[in-house]
Amino acid sequence: MTDPTNDTATDTAKLVELTKDSRFVMLTTTDSEGHLVSRPMSRQDVDLDADLWFIATRDSRKVAHIRANPVVGVTVTSQSSWVSISGRAEIVDDVEKLKEYWSTFAEAWIPEGPEDPNAILIHVDAETAEYWDSPGGRVASLISLVKSKATGQPYDGGDHATVTDL
Repeated sequence: MTDPTNDTATDTAKLVELTKDSRFVMLTTTDSEGHLVSRPMSRQDVDLDADLWFIATRDSRKVAHIRANPVVGVTVTSQSSWVSISGRAEIVDDVEKLKEYWSTFAEAWIPEGPEDPNAILIHVDAETAEYWDSPGGRVASLISLVKSKATGQPYDGGDHATVTDL
């Protein structure tokens, strides 16, 4: 695996590249009893600073969790990569931004549209992230695992880095 102390700018660019095409992610919040609660969310946008935007309803459990404890986790996966993002979430009440991000996915949960008073945005400001990228996907990973078993050498699963100061 790649040394996890790589150049931050390069790792941030890699992080954005690994997550940019993943429309659905898992958003993890903490409930009032301290339990982690994860749910699938449709991501609206990611910028070069790895900030994430989601459309939600004001009266949802996830919004209540964020208001009580804004520390969240976001998990993004693809065929060949895994990304874990830790950051702080905030509830944003901005109808114009809601209109900008509005989609048919959002309409399925909020049929009244972006002007619905219950519609809000969740903005996640990513603080740290860790990624694992296995170029070549599952087949390359399987070959590396078999090679490791046959040679007795440790598994080399591809690129790995921890990115801070996002």
